[in-house]
Amino acid sequence: MAEKGSVIGCHTIAQWNRHLQLASESGKLVVVDFTSSWCGPCRMIAPFFAELANKFTDAIFLRVDVNELKRVALDCAIETLPTFIFLRQGNIVDRVVGARKDMLPKKIELHMRN
Repeated sequence: MAEKGSVIGCHTIAQWNRHLQLASESGKLVVVDFTSSWCGPCRMIAPFFAELANKFTDAIFLRVDVNELKRVALDCAIETLPTFIFLRQGNIVDRVVGARKDMLPKKIELHMRN
């Protein structure tokens, strides 16, 4: 795992699976940013997502480029970018579609409590 407060880039299926397994073992909330280099709103929200990782250090923040990990994006039913999913014990518990700065912290707080 990377140090607390950072966004971890997953570039292979093995990395994705490893981080999900570690998160599941720790019981931590996982927040995943599905992004792409060609997506303007994705680039716009990226610094804010990094700020959230710095603020909510008891959660794990991952970033997945849909062009690199198409299988993961398909498995998570990603249809629009950016999409943020929230996982607990490997299960998707919520999602935010779009660069919604207003919704992301609220969803993180909600699922950190549960």
